[in-house]
Amino acid sequence: MNDPELDDIPGTTVFTGRQSRKGYQLNQFCMSLLQPANRQRFKENESAYLDEWLLTSAQRRAVVDRDWNAAIAEGANIYFLTKIFATDGTSFAAAVSTMAGMSVEEYQAMMLAGGRSPEGQRSIKEGR
Repeated sequence: MNDPELDDIPGTTVFTGRQSRKGYQLNQFCMSLLQPANRQRFKENESAYLDEWLLTSAQRRAVVDRDWNAAIAEGANIYFLTKIFATDGTSFAAAVSTMAGMSVEEYQAMMLAGGRSPEGQRSIKEGR
């Protein structure tokens, strides 16, 4: 089922059933990194390890580029992406700050101040 209201939130991709199906292989790849042997194989040869998964070219590119916004657009779940962050030795704050286009310090300050302001554009359709 598609919910048009969920597609109308600016700057947000809601992880729906549709997104889950789209990102199934990508999320399974991420979860494979829970195993130390798989993390080691991925770190030794990312390309060969990614070849083992039925990823779309866009999903693969998102992983290779560490483009987390693109990965989410391609069906990744943020909690599954944390397996890649951890494999890379990247903190959650450092990874998601790139998604917000901020430095880690700016992101942390924003979050400590209560997060993003709810003011502003609340609808993609209405903002046109």
